[in-house]
Amino acid sequence: MKKQNDNALASSVLVIGLGLIGSSFALALKRASADRLIIGYDRQRATMKEAKALGVVDYCQPSLPEAVAQADVIFLSVPMLGMEPVFEQLAQCDLSGKVITDAGSCKGALVSAARSVFGEVPDNLVPGHPIAGSEQSGVKAGRADLFFAHHVILTPLRQTNPQAVTLVQQLWESCGAHVNFMGVDHHDQVLALTSHLPHFIAFSLMDSLVGDKESHDVFRYAAGGFRDFTRIAGSNPVMWHDVAISNKAAVLTSLDMFSAGLAELRSAIENSNSQTLLETFERARKGREHFASLLTRKHAMAGKKDELAVLVTRPGGVLAGEVRVPGDKSISHRAVMLGALAQGTTVVDGFLEGEDALATLAAFKALGVDIQGPEQGRVTIKGVGMRGLKKPEGSLYLGNAGTAMRLMAGLMAPQAFDVTLTGDESLSNRPMGRVTQPLADMGAMIATEDKGTPPLRITGGQSLKGIHYNLPMASAQVQSCLLLAGMYARGQTSVTTPGIVRDHTQRMLRGFGYQVDVDGQVVSLHGGGTLKATAIDVPADVSSAAFFMVAASIAEGSDITLTHVGINPTRAGVVDILRLMGADITLSDERLVGGEPVADIRVKSAPLKGIDIPHELVPVAIDEFPALLVAAACAEGKTVLTGAKELRVKESDRIQAMADGLRILGVDAEPLPDGMIVNGGNPIGGGTVDSFGDHRIAMAFAVAGLRATGGVRILDAENIGTSFPGFVALAAQVGMRIAEEG
Repeated sequence: MKKQNDNALASSVLVIGLGLIGSSFALALKRASADRLIIGYDRQRATMKEAKALGVVDYCQPSLPEAVAQADVIFLSVPMLGMEPVFEQLAQCDLSGKVITDAGSCKGALVSAARSVFGEVPDNLVPGHPIAGSEQSGVKAGRADLFFAHHVILTPLRQTNPQAVTLVQQLWESCGAHVNFMGVDHHDQVLALTSHLPHFIAFSLMDSLVGDKESHDVFRYAAGGFRDFTRIAGSNPVMWHDVAISNKAAVLTSLDMFSAGLAELRSAIENSNSQTLLETFERARKGREHFASLLTRKHAMAGKKDELAVLVTRPGGVLAGEVRVPGDKSISHRAVMLGALAQGTTVVDGFLEGEDALATLAAFKALGVDIQGPEQGRVTIKGVGMRGLKKPEGSLYLGNAGTAMRLMAGLMAPQAFDVTLTGDESLSNRPMGRVTQPLADMGAMIATEDKGTPPLRITGGQSLKGIHYNLPMASAQVQSCLLLAGMYARGQTSVTTPGIVRDHTQRMLRGFGYQVDVDGQVVSLHGGGTLKATAIDVPADVSSAAFFMVAASIAEGSDITLTHVGINPTRAGVVDILRLMGADITLSDERLVGGEPVADIRVKSAPLKGIDIPHELVPVAIDEFPALLVAAACAEGKTVLTGAKELRVKESDRIQAMADGLRILGVDAEPLPDGMIVNGGNPIGGGTVDSFGDHRIAMAFAVAGLRATGGVRILDAENIGTSFPGFVALAAQVGMRIAEEG
């Protein structure tokens, strides 16, 4: 009875459980492909009969073993406590060549049930959870568009078959869903807070009110807010009973957290504690603003983002041609900041249209600066002067841009108004004490979370004084933050660094006419100066070029030229390190553009050898180490990296992320507290690696695919657009065998 299917997806799908989710999945698949056979199974024969009559499925099979025999994919859409009994029935069937997936909201319970029945979790089981639903239930509630533009979270395990994951992802994407990936435990913790807790609060509130003798008037005069909040209490009681039991630990933790907060609020009301009440409500209001700005920012970035969930590479590939990578991110950030504070109009060419730089641009627009563009890399900034910024209406959302947040902390601290700097989940976990502590010494008032992480709540109207600060570790971001704050401070501000750091800020300050003094490792300036508008031509980002330098070095027969690349000596450590490893790299047409040194870089393939990376080169190649560790994996012998502890607190823990991914691909990689030992020269295998949402990790493993013996799948690659919009297209253009999955 199987129908043929021409779109390379499963030709027959069995839906077990024909409630809202199961029937909606069936309808969505039928709409996506008329040639796919949809089989229905439900414990209730009446439900199966109704599903067939409504056209939800092509036919229903009352015998589960016979239904399984007909299917390529088995989709479980039953209450959580019903999963184990279904697994017990499936265990009696021949499941070879079939893929099993589900829609349960508790992945830990699903995995435990599978392990209990099968002994170990089958490699053809792909746990999944669509973040979509309705207070309606039953087969009649099914909608073909229920999942359109909604997220679906897949939580594959280490042993899960990558082909099974790909198939399930493609099925969901054919329903119009956006597919994301998470770990099992993380999924259950997140869902307990964002979905389960709100439902249980709504159920509890409605249950309390129904038993109130005044409930008639309560419901009669309830406004829209009450209606919207309690809508979800109309959801299926059986399903939510199972959720409560299945995800008990995470649900109890979320309920305890909420109960503690509610108790504090009750106490504040009972004691007429106005300060606590106002602080609680203000935190909540700002949190809601942050959430709203995140959604707004996500919508605004939709046209710029690479929209990549998974990257896939095929073995082999030869790089050739001439290419210019996007503009330097560090310089793009600073150009917007100083241009906004200058007198006159600044024109920036070569501006990086990546998410991080665009976040900075959006923030200064919110601060009242007239900014036009970017259009083909050109941005026009009408400066407002040193004291011309305006209080923004809400928080300033900086996405994933750590550079922007740390530098803007220095610029916002001396302003006359209060402002809050927020970021995405990754940025919200990154340490900010390295800038807030010295800024406090200057007189700034900045509040953070308990662990010194964002959001940064900056109190305006403070008078700053200049200080001398000895950096405990080399950091251009901290140095730049203090210099930018120093422009507003009384007296001199000076910063001493223990090693080489990027000097983009002092170069650009001079370009805008602000005097900066450099004496060895000490950089200083006096407050009270002004900035004058100028023209800026942003060089190509050496950090982005690094991926192609490594790629051309390790792919036999490659010969590529990267044009107009910034080779600032405080940034170009990647060139020196690759040359020490034996790379064939030549620089030509070296010149100064707007005070920044640039050159064309030609790279030809060459046999690499392992080295002990010199300590003095570590800080000037800190962002390039994900790519350099791939070079080490391809080099003959041992490469040792130490003195790079800062990699632990980037967008991800880059040491652990690279070590984990390299090991999955069969590379001998040993993480160290401040670096890594890589024993290279052996074949690199294929496999699925997680980039943890880190753009540089994702691009590094894309490069590793050139030397892999099998395909490499790179999960969670959406954030490539933060620094390198168009990476996939450009990489494919020069010869890498890379694409977006699906």
